[in-house]
Amino acid sequence: MEELASSVDELWEDQESSSQSSFDTYLLGFVIANIVGLQYYRGKISGREMVGLVREPLNPYDGNALKVLNTRTLQVGHIERSVAAVLSPLIDSHLIVVEGIVPNSRSASNRYKIPCQIHIFARLEAFNSVKSAISRGGLELISHSDVSFTLSEAAVVKGNRAGGESQSLDKVFKLVEKNVSKKAAMEPIEPPNEVIISQLLLHQKEGLGWLLHKENSNELPLFWEEKGGEFVNVLTNYQTDKRPEPLRGGIFADDMGLGKTLTLLSLIAFDKFGSFVPNSGDAGIEEIVEEDVKKGKRGRGASKKGTRPLKKRNTKEAEFGSKAKGKSVSVADGCVSFSGRRTTLVVCPPSVFSSWITQLEEHTSPGKLKVYMYYGGERTKEVEELKKYDIILTTYSTLATEESWFDSPMKKIEWWRVILDEAHVIKNANAQQSKAVTNLKATCRWVVTGTPIQNGSSDLFSLMAFLRFEPFSIKSYWRSLVQRPLAQGNKNGLSRLQVLMASISLRRIKGNNLVGLPPKTLQTCYVELSVEERELYDQIEGKAKNVIEEFIANDSLVRNYSTVLGMLLRLRQICTSLALLPLDLRALFPSSNVEDVSNNPELLKKMVVMLQDGEDFDCPICISLPVDVVITRCAHIFCRSCILKTLQRTKPCCPLCRQPLSQSDLFSAPPKSSEADHTEISSRNPTSSKVSALLSLLRESRDQKPATKSVVFSQFRTMLLLLEKPLTDAGFKILRLDGSMNAKKRAQVIEEFQVPGLDGPTVLLASLKASGAGINLTAASRVYLIEPWWNPAVEEQAMDRVHRIGQKEDVKIVRLIARNSIEERVLELQERKKKLATEAFGRKGPKHRKEVTIDDLRTLMSL
Repeated sequence: MEELASSVDELWEDQESSSQSSFDTYLLGFVIANIVGLQYYRGKISGREMVGLVREPLNPYDGNALKVLNTRTLQVGHIERSVAAVLSPLIDSHLIVVEGIVPNSRSASNRYKIPCQIHIFARLEAFNSVKSAISRGGLELISHSDVSFTLSEAAVVKGNRAGGESQSLDKVFKLVEKNVSKKAAMEPIEPPNEVIISQLLLHQKEGLGWLLHKENSNELPLFWEEKGGEFVNVLTNYQTDKRPEPLRGGIFADDMGLGKTLTLLSLIAFDKFGSFVPNSGDAGIEEIVEEDVKKGKRGRGASKKGTRPLKKRNTKEAEFGSKAKGKSVSVADGCVSFSGRRTTLVVCPPSVFSSWITQLEEHTSPGKLKVYMYYGGERTKEVEELKKYDIILTTYSTLATEESWFDSPMKKIEWWRVILDEAHVIKNANAQQSKAVTNLKATCRWVVTGTPIQNGSSDLFSLMAFLRFEPFSIKSYWRSLVQRPLAQGNKNGLSRLQVLMASISLRRIKGNNLVGLPPKTLQTCYVELSVEERELYDQIEGKAKNVIEEFIANDSLVRNYSTVLGMLLRLRQICTSLALLPLDLRALFPSSNVEDVSNNPELLKKMVVMLQDGEDFDCPICISLPVDVVITRCAHIFCRSCILKTLQRTKPCCPLCRQPLSQSDLFSAPPKSSEADHTEISSRNPTSSKVSALLSLLRESRDQKPATKSVVFSQFRTMLLLLEKPLTDAGFKILRLDGSMNAKKRAQVIEEFQVPGLDGPTVLLASLKASGAGINLTAASRVYLIEPWWNPAVEEQAMDRVHRIGQKEDVKIVRLIARNSIEERVLELQERKKKLATEAFGRKGPKHRKEVTIDDLRTLMSL
């Protein structure tokens, strides 16, 4: 279950990345401590300011170190040792989260230390134990009952007073919102016709204008004012005499299938052949404030300039094969030499490489843009060689691998522009690939994704960190200003999130009929389980309810999450086909006692096999499909590299249950299925209520129009194998596309699926995640989802491989849902997630509930 994996992941993260429990934490009180070591760091504090407190467990001088950052992410110093020694173990145990504020009353006479209020947040049930630990440590906790609590500078306290802090903060957000709406109009810009040979649609030209304006604007970043020669961040009160750099970039979040790649290629083309004059009349916050005082209006200033309109021209198709890996990839013969120094780095999943290359072939003039694929074993290490190209294509995993390399050319180059395509893959800010892209040096930074919010607002923090959108790129600021108010139902949290997204993102949806796509209809087909399926389902669900209720009552849900995941998975498999279940189901399920399996390696390995077949299981550390899977003695599953890195810590323990752990407590998963296994799976009887319903729907579609192509999505690779025989026996020509295939094999399958008419394949059996990004399946017009996904964004990505620019026919999508089952309740969770994603981009929304809670699990199990 992706939500559970995500929340578990956040439980192990360092203070820098916070924890899921922080959503439910409340202010316990504050302690006063000194920030020391000021003379050793560049960061400055000049007045009353919020500061970031970040755990530094690998500090060579103090394992309890708490470093202090200012708004500009510069280190100011450390919290004094005596206080850090008490608070850091509580932070590491995820009992508390801390936020720091330097009060107005600090003395300027001492240059070596600054007093700081450290506000301590904890869950209500942990209040007493945290108070005891702080008292034993010799610290004075100032809580609500103390007279001096009124001195607290925390926004959560001042917001409860008349004219308090949160009210003034929201005035600032309202001013920013006014400023954003003032600049909302987008002027369409024509791309340079020396490079771009295709005619852009109106929304793409407007998007190009927005991208160019963001990159060329010289206005102050949001929340900054100029006062008497000083620059002040009005959210944190940080002051500096150096003008902050503009935020050159943002989130390009157009709906999937609206042609974002072509718009980005047009942006890159401007680096060599275009000219753009940004508006000179853009107002900062301080100018809006002046307007409020003077009741006047500003002019819009100079208009943007674009090149002349384009004419459609033919282009010669270039060849791209496996030999292109690590070599120069010219869009055609006779590449011209690169005349400028503005190189763009595009980071994407391997499956998206082919999309970028195809778009270059179709939409750019031969030889105008030089492209290099920085991928595979033959890639160059020469910085000067890479600078000769206009576009460098690489993958997230390549950058993650090179993050530890001292001589990686990716880290040495000062990129003009970095584009993160399918950027939602960095939703876990603590993952190695997220850190690798965030650490890149670049003038312009772009996040490109049709689904910036997949699980909840916490997904956005890693994007803020990559964009270096201060102060939200520091976790403690993000948590206090946006995440906590949002999670605890404060209406200001949602409005703040909306203002932020409106200020740095552009999102248009297909529902606005921007591109004239044929209609898409979504139909839910409810399937009644057979007598045998219903009997087993009810039996297993009854046992699962008892086990999960026990976990909830004992507060051991997170510790036993692999067991919970397995139970939910089995219920979903019963809804799809009994053939997915192992013969020794009862030996595996359910086990309410983790210790039962801790000394049984064979049973542990079977648990891995059980979870591996479904694509909805992510490694809780990197939040990606596990690679080289291992299971721990405490029955938790990780990528081998992820858990080994975690075990390098001073006190190695399981990131999930915190039990001591060593390498000898790790067990490898069995090797993946062989061809013999494939044959064995295919020979099973896949008859099920859903398979019968699917065959009926496919035959009906074929009878209406024999050449209609369909895509059947499932998250279970075994299910795709099981469907091959009955579909072939029914006369359908089929292809399969799943996560076990490399990028080259996937490209071959997709190309073969495009063959038109009755001679070509008519059904593609596709893995949901393997087909969710960078793949064009517009040859099909029918989509069948065998089971619902936990995350609606993944489903939508898969649907939009079919419903996108290039689709000529009406698209029909059918979801097969087992009636009176966990699948119906998954749909309820999907609607909640969609609501948050929609509200984040909206102007107004109702009071928001907490994001992912135990109540969600109760909903799934009808508890």
